[in-house]
Amino acid sequence: MGNILVGTASWTDQTLIDCKRFYPRGCNSAEERLRHYASRFALVEVDSSYYALPSARNAALWAQRTPAGFTFNVKAFRALTQHQTPRQALPRDLAALLPAGRSTVYYKDLPGELREELWTRFVTALQPLAEAGKLGALHFQFPPWFIARRENYQYLEHLRERLPQHLLAVEFRHASWFAPAQRDATLEFERAHALANVTVDEPQGFRQSIPAVWEITTPALALLRLHGRNADTWTRPGLAAASDRFNYDYPSAELAQFVPRLRSLAASAALVHVVFNNNYEDQGVRNARELIDLLGADAAGPAPA
Repeated sequence: MGNILVGTASWTDQTLIDCKRFYPRGCNSAEERLRHYASRFALVEVDSSYYALPSARNAALWAQRTPAGFTFNVKAFRALTQHQTPRQALPRDLAALLPAGRSTVYYKDLPGELREELWTRFVTALQPLAEAGKLGALHFQFPPWFIARRENYQYLEHLRERLPQHLLAVEFRHASWFAPAQRDATLEFERAHALANVTVDEPQGFRQSIPAVWEITTPALALLRLHGRNADTWTRPGLAAASDRFNYDYPSAELAQFVPRLRSLAASAALVHVVFNNNYEDQGVRNARELIDLLGADAAGPAPA
């Protein structure tokens, strides 16, 4: 089998379940859905860990319900990526450590002991996946206000210091990181700290957008993340669900354009991960299956159950 793993961002998106075009009739439980997904793909990205800290119990169940060789990439909890974090997103005992009246907090606002506990709980919760050999990259997707400046480079150094044994992937949402004058410095920094560059396919022309940078910054992993090309919804406020932002169905011709690029990455990186984040209804799973077919023997198929 090849070394290109293809999957989607989440197997539990509500529009995917509701459309009834991926999960077979009677596949209704969390266990049945994950087992079915893992029979079709070798990789998935856990996005629920962005909204709330993951639990070791769930991670152990994910490991049990998937075949050997299956890989989970895990999105970092929102507070750890400097996103605004609602008080209710924190575990109740940790929320009690916050000053009264604060409904939303940022990492910089957190007391030192609370920061320590967040890191400890995040890493500990993923230990069952790591022990099963099924933990892939920890994915840090930063907000649009995380721009290329000294304190944010320092925070990236902080990530590597906190997670020295983990495979880390970083995705930016501000154009400053790959502006012509900054591009080489960003890539050099990622290489120096073994941070996997995330190549993105997304709408262009916005401050929240970065170009597709097809560069490998650690030999362990190259990562392509596909958000679709729906410019009308990319920055639209007030959408009912996150899946509405990524409502885009890649035509076959666009998928075919990724194949030579991915094969080139696969020649230089130990693993290549491809994550479809166009998670509206069954768009992502259909596009992922078609890309696997286009890649042929270069794509890693799902392991036998």
